[in-house]
Amino acid sequence: MMWKLLRGHSREAESFKEQGNAYYAKKDYNEAYNYYTKAIDMCPKNASYYGNRAATLMMLGRFREALGDAQQSVRLDDSFVRGHLREGKCHLSLGNAMAACRCFQKALEVDHRNTQAQQEFKNATAVLEYEKIAEMDFEKRDYRKVVFCMDRALEFAPACHRFKILKAECLALLGRYPEAQSVASDILRMDSTNADALYVRGLCLYYEDCIEKAVQFFVQALRMAPDHEKACLACRNAKALKAKKEDGNKAFKDGNYKLAYELYTEALGIDPNNIKTNAKLYCNRGTVNAKLRKLDDAIEDCTNAVKLDDTYIKAYLRRAQCYMDTEQYEEAVRDYEKVYQTEKTKEHKQLLKNAQLELKKSKRKDYYKILGVDKNASEDEIKKAYRKRALMHHPDRHSGASAEVQKEEEKKFKEVGEAFTILSDPKKKTRYDSGQDLDEEGMNMGDFDANNIFKAFFGGPGGFSFEASGPGNFFFQFG
Repeated sequence: MMWKLLRGHSREAESFKEQGNAYYAKKDYNEAYNYYTKAIDMCPKNASYYGNRAATLMMLGRFREALGDAQQSVRLDDSFVRGHLREGKCHLSLGNAMAACRCFQKALEVDHRNTQAQQEFKNATAVLEYEKIAEMDFEKRDYRKVVFCMDRALEFAPACHRFKILKAECLALLGRYPEAQSVASDILRMDSTNADALYVRGLCLYYEDCIEKAVQFFVQALRMAPDHEKACLACRNAKALKAKKEDGNKAFKDGNYKLAYELYTEALGIDPNNIKTNAKLYCNRGTVNAKLRKLDDAIEDCTNAVKLDDTYIKAYLRRAQCYMDTEQYEEAVRDYEKVYQTEKTKEHKQLLKNAQLELKKSKRKDYYKILGVDKNASEDEIKKAYRKRALMHHPDRHSGASAEVQKEEEKKFKEVGEAFTILSDPKKKTRYDSGQDLDEEGMNMGDFDANNIFKAFFGGPGGFSFEASGPGNFFFQFG
């Protein structure tokens, strides 16, 4: 009686298996799973039923459940080649390439000619090699190569969270934050308590200078895995960086620029990988240096900022202003052009226009420099400067010098006269200061005579002469 009952169960189980096979062929894996489960319930000692359900679960991407069925199938029948292959495939898909190799070797022991087992063994060996290379490259900080290796490994191990996390971490370290966030978010959708994924999410926020939010993710990761070393270090760095930056900002606002400089410098030493925050710190320190009138240092800091983040407008603006202050107008124009191309605002357009004007003016003779006066010099200061320079470079004073010296002094004498002609005339001075062309409206600079200007200034013909009072000495005589 019992024999008939078991035989009936066996026929019914086989019927369920056949129906499962039909649904599997139609790619209706959920229904196939249901029928294979019914077959197992009717006949729990049949290895092929577990093997079929394992194959179905693999198609549904449920590799951990599939692994359990595959392992049960080979426990029931150690010579079940497809069972060993499926167990190996599950291990490989989950990233356990070493265990996968053992399964494929077992399959080859049963059937040494099995080509699928041979190929899968090669795949598992390749994954082991990719892991090894990635580990070495991570130590070398060659994150691009690690991403490459993980992409290749994930072709064989699509369900391996460990590979995905390593790839996401390297993407974050490369500044490819949206890609890293996407990988971590996919894992968290399947496992919201995954400490590694929480760490990567925090890392992306940390590197995007969203430090407060980053700390929240690091804390959450540590709650799930208190011994998570990377999350612990990142959390500590994030808190330290935030504190130093805020202290530096406060010192700057209080006008304590020396302390602000020291705090920003200390903050820059916390984490060289945090590119965005460090770019801001360099720019902040550059602003401090500008306040301290250390303009070359300010330019260097801003240059470091844009090297880290070439989209950082504030750093370009700060550097451009320092270039203006040091009369490096070509460099200033270049920076303002970069800013205006990025953000076409009226303010940026005006800054560019001003720099271009100063560049144009810098390429003309600097009449203020020729007379040795400030750009805000008064009329009396301009006259005194002309008197001094005209007497210094007058050709008669150098009549006993070499021909070369006479020629140079005559040139300077003419330049002094030209400078005085422009700066002593309010209309010409206004045009000169505004960068307009002086040759327009009849102001042709080739028409003036330096001697006539000199004579007019010192009172006309006979009003002034140089007389020798000894070898190489002169005194000035006025009529």
